[in-house]
Amino acid sequence: MKSYSFSPISSNDSKLLILGTMPGTKSLELNQYYGHNQNNFWKFLFVIFNEDFSNDYETKKALLLKNKVALWDVLQYCDRVGSLDSAIKNEIANDFETFLKQHSKINTILFNGQKAAAFFKKYVHLKKEYTLITLPSTSPANAGKSFQSKLDEWKIIGSL
Repeated sequence: MKSYSFSPISSNDSKLLILGTMPGTKSLELNQYYGHNQNNFWKFLFVIFNEDFSNDYETKKALLLKNKVALWDVLQYCDRVGSLDSAIKNEIANDFETFLKQHSKINTILFNGQKAAAFFKKYVHLKKEYTLITLPSTSPANAGKSFQSKLDEWKIIGSL
């Protein structure tokens, strides 16, 4: 099944860029980044930015923009059955050269998991230097670390 990523959530003030790999089945169904209720992405960000959690997607997007965080995926589209990154085939990366030119205040790129970082390093060759940080995947499939352990690593966002 061919899957397409969403448009980025960003503003001209964005300083950080968080990249996933590709939306999973539930996210595509809901047309929302990290739509699966067991994915910890939004829970982490509300904790990090000291805000009360909300399930409202507009509130979630506003949280990113308020804190100068952009959100996108490394891949523009791919073939994949299910939601696992390991099932991705025939992938094409998003156009980061154009995006980063349009968002010149971004200086740090964070990856939601090893696979996002690997695809980025495989396909994206940037002319400008960025700080690149790989964080543990917030996916429920990443059961090797506890919620708290992953959150502790994600808290680096609060200091950037």
